[in-house]
Amino acid sequence: MKLKTCCFTGHRQLLKKDRDNIKQKLEFSIELLIQSGYLYFGVGGALGFDTLVAKTTLQLRERYPKIKLILVLPCVSQADHWPPADIAVYQEIMKQANKVVYTSQKYTRDCMFKRNRHLVDYSSACICYLNKATGGTAYTVRYAQKCGLQIINIAEEFSITT
Repeated sequence: MKLKTCCFTGHRQLLKKDRDNIKQKLEFSIELLIQSGYLYFGVGGALGFDTLVAKTTLQLRERYPKIKLILVLPCVSQADHWPPADIAVYQEIMKQANKVVYTSQKYTRDCMFKRNRHLVDYSSACICYLNKATGGTAYTVRYAQKCGLQIINIAEEFSITT
């Protein structure tokens, strides 16, 4: 299963002007992996990039019904203090996910760290949106590199031809 699993990591803050481009690159990258035999797509359920990934994967699942969205969440209370509109989106994603995994039942100082490591440990590829060298996304990408995962950074420039 690990050889057919891709995880995602990315920043919570995405500029509105960049969202369409990020989504296009994300969709292109996921489809390349699907064509290479990937079936399982694990995402951490945070705001920003994770939410965009989950929504994009669910849309792609309509065309590729064999793919599975796996939410790997840091704790049960992850969204408790989010704005109501974001909570509604989160709950809808959870309903449509093929599987939901919690790495901790309650919030702890290291529950996000455990979630990120779990995503990497069960994957052979990582699609990321990394444009700064510090923070949780940078740590997760470094860990994924150390573990030998194929890394696709959609923040880097590449062209999509159709």
